[in-house]
Amino acid sequence: MMGWLACKLPPPLLALLCGWGMAQLAARWPQWPAALPPVLRTALILALLLVAVLLEGSAVWAFVRRRTTISPLQPQRSSILVVEGFYRFSRNPMYLGMLCLLLAWAVWLGQWLALAGPLLFVLWLNRFQIAPEEQALLARFGSSYAAYCRRVRRWL
Repeated sequence: MMGWLACKLPPPLLALLCGWGMAQLAARWPQWPAALPPVLRTALILALLLVAVLLEGSAVWAFVRRRTTISPLQPQRSSILVVEGFYRFSRNPMYLGMLCLLLAWAVWLGQWLALAGPLLFVLWLNRFQIAPEEQALLARFGSSYAAYCRRVRRWL
């Protein structure tokens, strides 16, 4: 099953689909009483958005600066192993940024069921995107990638 689904759905599209599903869930069930005061809720949303922009922007810039492919659909085309910037703390800062966007959206929607979106996003990525990417990068970069995986966590 993983073979034909591996690296087929671009993660930004997956994030959009999850976000759409979250909105559908929030629209069909009434909002639960706000667990956070409005000021704290707004601060949390803004913090998540800021983290998302920093992660996404710096990760994309690291790939552009090193002149390697940014396409998540063809990890085997990577020309260099990027390990600087946020890649020192997470092997997947781009996906972590998308997760922060989905979490901000869930907080904005104010519906606990909306948290199913970020959960689905992480589960799908771990199985059908990150695992195949890691196999391709291990085949491409060998022991240097294996050492990087031992030093740096997949998410955080």
